[in-house]
Amino acid sequence: MTTTDKTSTRDRLLDAAAELFYRDGVSIGVEALCRTAGVSKRSMYQLFDSKDEVLAASLERRRARYEALFAPDPEEATTPRERILHVFRRLEQASADPDYRGCPYLAVLVELKDPAHPASAVARAAKDRLEGSFRSQAELGGARDPDLLARQLMLLFDGASARAGARIETLDGLVTTTAEALLDAAGVK
Repeated sequence: MTTTDKTSTRDRLLDAAAELFYRDGVSIGVEALCRTAGVSKRSMYQLFDSKDEVLAASLERRRARYEALFAPDPEEATTPRERILHVFRRLEQASADPDYRGCPYLAVLVELKDPAHPASAVARAAKDRLEGSFRSQAELGGARDPDLLARQLMLLFDGASARAGARIETLDGLVTTTAEALLDAAGVK
């Protein structure tokens, strides 16, 4: 098997994993994963030691694209406040997609309930990066307590994401308005 074939097989597995785990949850079986990817179980196990590793690798692979979804355009979001609000506007937009199932990283953490699982480590790191971004923008914006505000914004993000992903709530303006209230209360300009 050539390197190109292995890369292609790996990419197909990670693409299928991202789709299936997001849509159906992490309990999806190896057979369904391999069938969707169009690869044999043997090929999967040549590339990964376990389904857990496939899940972790698929989460890590989609991280840059996920973070880019919420990254503000430097020309549009010029203040720390605008950069934070941009994240919530994008969340509202993403949640309107009929295929939206919530934050994939939060979903993995909730489903696995195992902090030692390799996918939990990837998911926790993604959530920590978002909280760190909120904290640094809160500091730049003059928040009285940037750590507290970052935690509050994470609760808002994760709660809204979960409720929208479960189709309990539509977010149209609700999340951004709530984020504005938190920013006002914290003194962020």
